[in-house]
Amino acid sequence: MSGSIDKLCFELRFLLEEATRKKIADDILLSGSLDTSVSAVIESKFISLKAFTFALHGARASDVEYASLVANNLQLKHRIYCFDEGQLLDGVQPVVEVMRPFDPKEIRNSVAMYLGLRVVRDEGINTIMTGDGCGEMFAGYSFLLDLEKGQLDLELQKLWSKISFSSVPLSRALGVEAKLPYLDPDFKPFAMKLDPTYKVRRERGKIWGKWIIRKTFEGVLHQVVVWGAKTPIEHGSGTTALPSIIEKRISNKEFEEKSSKHLAKDKVMIWNKEQLCYYEVYMSATGVPHPTNAEGKLCPHCSLNVAEKATNCRTCGAYPIQVGRSLCLA
Repeated sequence: MSGSIDKLCFELRFLLEEATRKKIADDILLSGSLDTSVSAVIESKFISLKAFTFALHGARASDVEYASLVANNLQLKHRIYCFDEGQLLDGVQPVVEVMRPFDPKEIRNSVAMYLGLRVVRDEGINTIMTGDGCGEMFAGYSFLLDLEKGQLDLELQKLWSKISFSSVPLSRALGVEAKLPYLDPDFKPFAMKLDPTYKVRRERGKIWGKWIIRKTFEGVLHQVVVWGAKTPIEHGSGTTALPSIIEKRISNKEFEEKSSKHLAKDKVMIWNKEQLCYYEVYMSATGVPHPTNAEGKLCPHCSLNVAEKATNCRTCGAYPIQVGRSLCLA
């Protein structure tokens, strides 16, 4: 590396270590991703760390493989907890009640987090560290990788303006405190001001997000972790099985009847059986969705308000939100 990059890596590591030291938690949720693995490297310098990894029993959950690799390399106490289909389905209701979405992708990601946090709570653990925020601060998402510098700046600003993580409200609901060092008040400004060319860069014949994080820790973590692609929680934990699990429990006739009823009565478009399941839990918790500002921008799929510049609905998951009115608002 050049001297300037060496210096930048040193500064990043120093600031992240300080942020982690201030947010020391009892244990860590270790997915084996770059984000949580870096946090594990740093936190294990300060305490005898225990790591928890969660996955659906029998699923091809990559988190287990990578987390085990990291835990072995760092000699961490590591517990792998496998939940079954019944526990997975039981986790849907509390997630919807706390988060208030019926967006399938959001729920698939959040249910894994909830089940993990519930085990942590039952173990008597009060604080838990997560890797949330790294992808947002350092451009870790695939849709950011092919953007020109100016557009990348704009997209990162959008991400930062609406940044939120299910770990925070879910842990609070369970009486556990989630610690997020990547969003520490002293580290976050450094990350936000960092030139995007250090966040997205080509190496090894490929364009990488979180490039400067990878360079900072490439001599510490295993190469497959440092130079691995970002995997959403639903893939890493195996909760991608939820659609097929729910598909077996709702007949085609029931789906057609209920989705037609919700479109006519509630003005909500239901795309598939999985979303139908989540919407009915949502209705029992909140009632039929209604906009709070009839003059504001509305999601054409569920009629709820969205930000004027929003391209997706954070409640139902509609993307992209098209200009104009859909059939459900007719």
